[in-house]
Amino acid sequence: MKPVTFWFDPISPYAWLAFDRLPQALADISHVVSYRPVLFASLLKAHAHKGPAEIAPKRAWTYRQVAWLARVQGTPLQLPQPHPFNPLALLRLALASAPAGGTPNRRVVELLFRHVWCRPGADPNEPKALLELTAAVAPLRDPNGADIKAELRAATEDALAAGVFGVPSMACDGRVFWGLDALPMLRAAMLGDPWFDGPEWPAAGVQPDGVRRPG
Repeated sequence: MKPVTFWFDPISPYAWLAFDRLPQALADISHVVSYRPVLFASLLKAHAHKGPAEIAPKRAWTYRQVAWLARVQGTPLQLPQPHPFNPLALLRLALASAPAGGTPNRRVVELLFRHVWCRPGADPNEPKALLELTAAVAPLRDPNGADIKAELRAATEDALAAGVFGVPSMACDGRVFWGLDALPMLRAAMLGDPWFDGPEWPAAGVQPDGVRRPG
């Protein structure tokens, strides 16, 4: 049984789309998934990168693309308002659903994603909706506890150390695969495609630097 790590932040529509498609992508492969909440904003800061919603034309394209992708793959998706939003309450709730040092199960992660992406025009941080979500999750620990906050920081640092720069990211056998469109690549690697053990995988990742922008 192959272990797969799925790094996510519910702020990302691509993470929701990949989460929904993951069972189909890995069908007939013996595997177990560990769902790891991370703070996407901290990944962006660490890599000095802007998120899609911080670049106006990219923001408009992102919302159009995810709406189309959801339609094509049959995943329900409705844009929350506002977006982006602060996901800390949801990330902490995910961690609080598990014992210390544990990770949330798929049911909990799906509840979080549906809270964000399946309620048309809803605010993910609206207090009443958050209370209802918390009741559905039934956390084992206090989501606002110092231990939870420390675990989220540690999980994000662990993701950075593993080479994660965005969400969703999936890892298996020491390789990290980024994005919804990487699911077929992940499947191929898990099925033993020889390309991943040949010279192409390492060689493609060590191209010499080209022109760099100043600043």
